Amino acid sequence: MSLARFQPYGTVRQLATTDPRDLAAASKALFGWNGGQRVSRLHGAAIAAARERVRPGRERMRALVAGPGGRLAWRRVPAPPPPGPLGATVHPIAMATCDLDRPLVLGRTPFPLPLQLGHECVAEVVAVGSQVRTVRVGDRVVVPFEINCGECGACRAGLTGSCRAVPPVSMYGFGLVGGHWGGAYADLVGVPFADAMLVPLPEGVDPAAAASLADTVCDGFRHVAPHLPRLLERDPDAEVLIIGALPARYPFSVSTALYAGLTARALGARRVTFCDARGQVREEAAGLGLEAIRPAELRRRDLAPLVVDISGSPRGVRTALAKTAPDGVCSSVGSLHHAARIPISLSFIRNVTLHLGRAHTRTLIPQVLELVTAGTLRPETVTTRLADLDDAPEVLGDHMTGDATKTVLTTG
Repeated sequence: MSLARFQPYGTVRQLATTDPRDLAAASKALFGWNGGQRVSRLHGAAIAAARERVRPGRERMRALVAGPGGRLAWRRVPAPPPPGPLGATVHPIAMATCDLDRPLVLGRTPFPLPLQLGHECVAEVVAVGSQVRTVRVGDRVVVPFEINCGECGACRAGLTGSCRAVPPVSMYGFGLVGGHWGGAYADLVGVPFADAMLVPLPEGVDPAAAASLADTVCDGFRHVAPHLPRLLERDPDAEVLIIGALPARYPFSVSTALYAGLTARALGARRVTFCDARGQVREEAAGLGLEAIRPAELRRRDLAPLVVDISGSPRGVRTALAKTAPDGVCSSVGSLHHAARIPISLSFIRNVTLHLGRAHTRTLIPQVLELVTAGTLRPETVTTRLADLDDAPEVLGDHMTGDATKTVLTTG
């Protein structure tokens, strides 16, 4: 059991510590396209909730709700309606924490609470629409956290995280911001586009090992896989530098960064350096075969041709760019801040390529599953705790206030 290291913020403190410029930037992004659809979904959710309070009519189910002050509790909420022709209903059987869940639950992000929590899962299909062809009732599937239709121009190009059939950042587990699609810590989850979204789990792959393919495993993979093979052709000893937290007390957990390191190893990198200010994180990284260093040691290190920034902070992006070698690649997970100062002239002179953005998870899942099935990538080595879903409020409460990396809950 992790020791309590982080205290939750209440609503007042959450609002007081949120930069209005961050909120303004996020609001602009949320209405980048399909703004009317987003308003309609929010309005519909509010009307449905009001009706259910006055005259409950829909079937109820259990869902884990995160409330202000770090409260986690099971609630009886309306179950998803029967799936439409293209949709499916699934029953999560293995659910995992995301690195963003801890700061979200603790009130350290702009995401409004309460919300139905969870967006990484493997599930069993319990109902399908009349036009669904690729999955059947009883199949075990990876459920990507982003909603995507599979038919729009963005989806056909593999840019599933930017699906134009739904509003920007439509996703499970983020409540108002994600578009009220529900959360993975629940008895049932509605999937609007079953053929486009659901990926069958191969025989022999443990659902608990694959749960985070819905987000963080693919997120770590995408920072490395598109760039590393070319760099290793040029130099078989090319270093991959991964930058995690730069302060010693930082609420974001570290699984994405560790998955990036494991991906680099799986794809043939001989030199993988993992930089993090947290001692227990360096111990984890070293246990996985990565060279672990403190941020202060970066000053004495050579520049690296591939630098992966998983810090989630403006300082991390700046540091990663400064450590990227000439004609190298810096791939950053970005942050929730509205702006960051970066060494633009230095990057220009070195001819650095910066990629900053979200993962197109549904496109990546089959590629990652190939490595998992072959045994060259083992996500389960990052898991720090396995527990039963029935114990979710207590187990996840411990995870959120402690320093565990990855908690996976399973049913039965």
